[in-house]
Amino acid sequence: MKDNNLEEMTVGGGCFWCVEAVIKEVKGVEKIISGYTGGTAPGKPTYKEVCSGLTGHAEVIQITFDSSIISYEDLLVIFMTSHDPTTLNRQGADVGTQYRSAIYYHNEAQKELAKKALEKVTPYYDEPIVTELTKLGVFYEAEDYHQDYYANNPENGYCNAVITPKLTKLRKLYGDRLK
Repeated sequence: MKDNNLEEMTVGGGCFWCVEAVIKEVKGVEKIISGYTGGTAPGKPTYKEVCSGLTGHAEVIQITFDSSIISYEDLLVIFMTSHDPTTLNRQGADVGTQYRSAIYYHNEAQKELAKKALEKVTPYYDEPIVTELTKLGVFYEAEDYHQDYYANNPENGYCNAVITPKLTKLRKLYGDRLK
């Protein structure tokens, strides 16, 4: 692998623990950092502040991936089909603006590819897609205990109830693209 094939993308689809656990399984994904972006409050927000909904930040993951193994657009399609992009500010029981479905593009090329990916997945859903498509602003890394949460907390009830079924669905849909 050459470093010049490494790219970054930033997405949010509800709780960052869920999105991280799913995307981590995809071939070509090198690194994932859970964090926050999209808010207006000054300074680095804490998890508690973000959960209050007052900072405007979304829970997101920043992904470093090898584009010679998986394309940005294909990774977006996997992301978009691993959560419900039709519910505004909600994923399951997680409710609030911090749980919004969002794609934060890093450059104009990503913006155009994201538009194509959104068009590609639209037929999969009966309801309109409400995923936010916004230029990435400041990204703040979440607290250490949020990083690699599912792997570090496999017995957590939330993980078993929410993440494990997502991984089962992922394996059925994209088995050949997984590690």
